[in-house]
Amino acid sequence: MSHQLTIEPLGQTIDIEEGQTILDAALRAGIYLPHACGHGLCGSCKVQVADGDIEHGDASGFALMDYEREEGLCLACCATVESDVVVEAEIEEEPDALNLPVADFAGTVSRIEDLTPTIKGVWIELDAPITFQAGQYVNLHIPGEGSTRAFSIASAPAQKGEIELNIRRVPGGMGTGWVHEQLRAGERVKVSGPYGRFFLRESAHRASDLGYLFLAGGSGLSSPRSMVLDLLAQGCTRPITLVNGARSRAELYHHDAFVQLAQQHPNFTYVAALSGEPEGSDWDGARGFVHEAAKVHFNNDFRGHKAYLCGPPLMIDACITTLMQGRLFERDIYTEKFISAADAQQVRSPLFRKI
Repeated sequence: MSHQLTIEPLGQTIDIEEGQTILDAALRAGIYLPHACGHGLCGSCKVQVADGDIEHGDASGFALMDYEREEGLCLACCATVESDVVVEAEIEEEPDALNLPVADFAGTVSRIEDLTPTIKGVWIELDAPITFQAGQYVNLHIPGEGSTRAFSIASAPAQKGEIELNIRRVPGGMGTGWVHEQLRAGERVKVSGPYGRFFLRESAHRASDLGYLFLAGGSGLSSPRSMVLDLLAQGCTRPITLVNGARSRAELYHHDAFVQLAQQHPNFTYVAALSGEPEGSDWDGARGFVHEAAKVHFNNDFRGHKAYLCGPPLMIDACITTLMQGRLFERDIYTEKFISAADAQQVRSPLFRKI
């Protein structure tokens, strides 16, 4: 049985199926509601129920307090409806967002490669092409768990028929453990997407003639890689800089391809930084962490850029501090908003609304 879900202040009414969450129904209709973890733990998807009956689902008592429930608030990622419902959400307009409806896609794993000792490259040839913005992610369905894991798309949007995922092994993680130990080329898989609000703010770059600065660490390279490939494929002439960090050369992947791109495109600069490379080795690139390498490269002056950050939380925090000390501020800093279930368990206080 389906009901009607009306989302204010948009005034849009959509169908919502029994057992379907408010967030899922909205995203599949191409309506973006603010969210992060998707597990009822972070509270980012809080909306006001103005009319109708809902079931709160697995919303945690920390993310949604008892008094908030009494005031008619709910978490869109967990809440299901029991009647026609009207909700009120804080929706910011993003002129560069395509607002693509989320859909399900089936595909075949075309190849798997060991990119580093802890990261596998997984290429999936889809039965039907997916349209996405560089920087977005998909949910990969994990067999036997009845659940999904989120992975950023590392390939360019022009490659609609085949997507690349770079998947880091998480110790004790059942999803990434399955990918690293069991998944094989030729197997059938399912993904849903596109998800996420991490994309290029092209209108702002054009309006102020700003360059692009990408700071990446570990498997966080996926989204920046997709963005860089997309910009270069479109013939972008503004300055593009990628600072990519790893502990050692063994953990540095897609390195040779970026070096080659930098040789082919005068406006693209690639800086690879190793934080754990032994002194005295033959490594002739930058040493230290991503934020340290960026500070040296730009002489601590990041003005004239918009920065896109993707990597571990500690890296993100250090980069934000460095960027702000180098005269870049909130309006010019963006980072992936996805929060894993493990991250959401921690008490988090976001620095910026954009992050």
